[in-house]
Amino acid sequence: MTAVSDDRPFTVPIDGTLDLHTFHPGDVKDLLPEYLRACRERGILEVRIVHGKGTGALRRTVQALLERRADVVSFRTADGAGGSWGATLVVLKPLETETDR
Repeated sequence: MTAVSDDRPFTVPIDGTLDLHTFHPGDVKDLLPEYLRACRERGILEVRIVHGKGTGALRRTVQALLERRADVVSFRTADGAGGSWGATLVVLKPLETETDR
């Protein structure tokens, strides 16, 4: 997946962990859905979104976006080993296959 930061494109690895520290907060509303779509296409259904602890504003934005997505089964704040309240763990629905229809 290609993203843009400071008007320069770069590749975001689709590996199940999205670290938002390298993005502007305003980019999250477009970036997050695209990243989740790319994960589902690759069969990655457990995703860790690192938003940092800070004031909690970015965490609230991320979780508000997740609440509205039909492809999200569940999400929760990570445990201590996963980044504590600086990360959100997401479970995604698998893509439908021809046999699912």
